[in-house]
Amino acid sequence: MALLQGRSVRLVATGMAVPERVMDNDELARIVDTSNEWIVERTGIRERRIASKDENASDLAIAACRQAIDRSGVDVDSIDMVVVATNSPDTLFPSVAARVQGAIGASKAGAFDVQSGCTGSVYSLSVASSGIASGLWNRVLVCGVEVLSRLIDWEDRTTCVLFGDGAGAVMLEAGEKEDPGVMVCDMKSDGTKWDYITLPGGLSSLPASRDTLAEKKHFVSMKGNDVFKFTQRVLPGYLKDVCSDAGMSPSDIDRWIFHQANRRIMEGVLKRLGVSEDRAINNLERYGNTSAASVFLALNEAYEGGSITCNSGQKVLITSFGAGMTYGAFIYEA
Repeated sequence: MALLQGRSVRLVATGMAVPERVMDNDELARIVDTSNEWIVERTGIRERRIASKDENASDLAIAACRQAIDRSGVDVDSIDMVVVATNSPDTLFPSVAARVQGAIGASKAGAFDVQSGCTGSVYSLSVASSGIASGLWNRVLVCGVEVLSRLIDWEDRTTCVLFGDGAGAVMLEAGEKEDPGVMVCDMKSDGTKWDYITLPGGLSSLPASRDTLAEKKHFVSMKGNDVFKFTQRVLPGYLKDVCSDAGMSPSDIDRWIFHQANRRIMEGVLKRLGVSEDRAINNLERYGNTSAASVFLALNEAYEGGSITCNSGQKVLITSFGAGMTYGAFIYEA
């Protein structure tokens, strides 16, 4: 269990950016054999945002990060590191983080991407917090961004109904000992389940070729039922242990921010934890699964909507799961 030691780490501002284009379920039903009722019943999603042809992951990330910077009021020269969680970068290299660092003018900052499936969100928050707590960095800009609409087979209704595009960002910085802040950063993986969610084509294992294109190896493939069973088997006990090791129970958590993947997954985990659904932040129906960006979007809207308020003492738990199979949890006091 990773109880954060060292200096206090504060979350001081959030931001987000989503494409203008909204694709609702009725539009999707004109593309693939599905319906609004089928999608809502099985996922809870009603619409998602889709990036335009000239809109890349870095564009959304830059916009979200600029909003977080503006809200925090910090000088960009005081940012020590830019960390971006993404599974759909503009390019494998250079990183999205490097593009963000250059665009915002954070001339003294380093930059790197985190690729760990949808759990890249929690992993990036944990790495950034650990760096601050240890004294390595004083201020870190963290972002989650996806343009997964370009990695989806729009003829496969098992995946194309799920995903959307967007970006969210948070500013983390060192605080005083008495300040509320990050309490837990925990990261786990079960690599024996690596084949549950994959995108096999395009890199060293299966370099791009006519065959990989014809066989649709460049699209996301997912064993949906296996993923669902994994979350219901693993997450409830894991999250109970996370809370217990932090000296709390699930009932002590004021706000739950789940990876916005599927309403049935969230409902099932909450039921097994004995936690009321009204404690969970849910914006899945409007954005779909935005992978490594999803918890950042939900966190930003929770602050904007007043569900989470600064200096309130609220205990907030952020959790995600994704390809790998990776999973993790991040607890902080607002």
